[in-house]
Amino acid sequence: MTSLALHEQAEKYKKERPDLRPGYTVRVHERIREGEKERVQIFEGLIIGIHRGHVSTDASFTVRRIASGVGVERVFPLHSPTIEKIEVKKVAKVRRAKLNFLRGRAGKAARLSERFTSADEFAVAVAKEEPKQEEVPAEEAAAEGETKKE
Repeated sequence: MTSLALHEQAEKYKKERPDLRPGYTVRVHERIREGEKERVQIFEGLIIGIHRGHVSTDASFTVRRIASGVGVERVFPLHSPTIEKIEVKKVAKVRRAKLNFLRGRAGKAARLSERFTSADEFAVAVAKEEPKQEEVPAEEAAAEGETKKE
C-alpha cells in the first residue's frame, strides 16, 4: 500500500481530541468490557510523553499517576475507539518534551508549577483549544427570547 493511500485510509479513523502536551494533567475516560457488561473507567494523571507515530492515527501518549505509593504509567493510543473522551484538568509549565525525570521523584519533588495562576486564565486557554461552536450574540439571543414570549 502506498504512503498516500495509507494516510487517506487513516484519516477516517481520526477522532476529535484536545491538543495534548507533556505537563498536562488529564482524565482519560476509557470503555472497559467485563464479560457482557461495559463500563467507563477513568485514569487521571500527568502526561509525561507524546508519541506522534508515522501516520496521523498512530499517535499515543503516556500518562503517569501515583496509586497507593506506586507509580503507574499507561500508554493510550490517541485515536482509539475505546477512549470516550479526554479532559484536560491542569496545565503545568514544562521545558522538556519528555518528562522521564519524574519517574525518579516522589512526593513534593515531583510537583510541577502550574502555567495559569487562576481558574479564569485556565478556562480561557481551554476554550481557545476547543473547536468553537456557533455563538449567538447577546442582543440576538435577547431578541429571540422576546419573540418567543409573545
